[in-house]
Amino acid sequence: MNRRSFLHGALAAGAISGRARAADQSGRRLRTALIGAGWWGGNVLGEAIASRQCEIVGICDVDQRAVNPTVEKVTRLNGDRPRKYRDFREMLDREKPEIVIVTTPDHWHALCTIAAVRAGAHVYVDKPTAHTIGESQAMVRAARSHGRVVQVGTHRRTSPHMIQARDFIRGGGVGTVGMVRCHLNAGGTGPEQPLPTVAVPPELDWDLWCGPAPLRQFNGGDPSQPDAGAGTRGIHPRGHRQYLDYANGYLGDAGIHWFDLVLWITGEKWPRRIHSTGGRPVRGKPVLTPTEQTSDAPDHQVVHYGFESLTMTWESRLFGGNGAERGDVAAANFYGTKGTLHLGYRGGWTFYPADGGAARHEPARLNDPDGQNIRELWADFLDAIKTGRRPVSDIEEGHRSTNCSLLGMISYRLGRSIEWDGVKEVIPGDAAANQLLRRAYRKGWEYPA
Repeated sequence: MNRRSFLHGALAAGAISGRARAADQSGRRLRTALIGAGWWGGNVLGEAIASRQCEIVGICDVDQRAVNPTVEKVTRLNGDRPRKYRDFREMLDREKPEIVIVTTPDHWHALCTIAAVRAGAHVYVDKPTAHTIGESQAMVRAARSHGRVVQVGTHRRTSPHMIQARDFIRGGGVGTVGMVRCHLNAGGTGPEQPLPTVAVPPELDWDLWCGPAPLRQFNGGDPSQPDAGAGTRGIHPRGHRQYLDYANGYLGDAGIHWFDLVLWITGEKWPRRIHSTGGRPVRGKPVLTPTEQTSDAPDHQVVHYGFESLTMTWESRLFGGNGAERGDVAAANFYGTKGTLHLGYRGGWTFYPADGGAARHEPARLNDPDGQNIRELWADFLDAIKTGRRPVSDIEEGHRSTNCSLLGMISYRLGRSIEWDGVKEVIPGDAAANQLLRRAYRKGWEYPA
């Protein structure tokens, strides 16, 4: 459990008594299980508890240092006594949950989600949908064939100021939008120093943590310790996003949030042409030996996306943090014929008219802890289950947004541009690129069809 526990989120400002939503008329709570008991899983679980519509029956994580405190806090919070599990398959078989929360590292999203919907559960899965496009495609098929609601954790779709900005843009406030620039400038220092290989803690099943992905040496630490910052952590806990065997760097982490907003606001469905550049000129060449390793995600990346009616760019970097770029370090600028709308995460949005008139600013409205809108997204999820409608962050929408990230990584790996047929979901006439839509799983695991 991360130092920012879900208990704080659920209890803050009298959450249970002050903002809890009523249970359904029968009073029956939905059997709910969590796969991935880290910091973010705790945030989502806190909202499930606060809804008063969920009975927490199982907590699953390969690291018992995360499972044990989560179970204890659930019991203290609402009296539920969820059973502890290391293997999600055992939990699904025994508990038969109606809702499953999947907040694992990226490389586990697909297998956990597909297994859960096959077991009859509705699923709330964190973004990105998957580590590869083929996995994400299989998740969409599974959700549809089993008739389950699958909500992707792109909670910015339910953020009040994001909705307001969407309506302003769709209503013509920015005019015709021709370009969108998305960026994340996280700052950082110089070369990355390798972390030593250390013994796997006895509470952690490292082989199962790696699962279908390559089995690397363990270089992690204790999830109860303070966060050391992106790129200076080991793989587990909280560092996996910078290791390409398990995630896709900042493009797959933060990028999908912004791509999702662009598709949602503009109505575009997929890019037609993608070109990525980047590398590790500051952090240095990746190191992987039996005794030490570094991360291997790019320390900076620029991706150009050509859509039907506009161009979108992505910029991220892990160096050069300074005061020259004011406002949010993560944001999207919508450039239109009437002006520019700066859409920030924590800073709200501001419209700057092209005619030099007064700017219009609207502040962000986010929830504690960690400045998010899971509360609203979870309420939408429950309503979608009740009514049978598609949720606001439906798996198919999340799949298309994730594809933007993953296509950018394919271009980065190839070192050249690629085309994308969004109807057939293939890279036409490009055998080398199409091979990267999937990847080989480690022996003992089967890639989802």
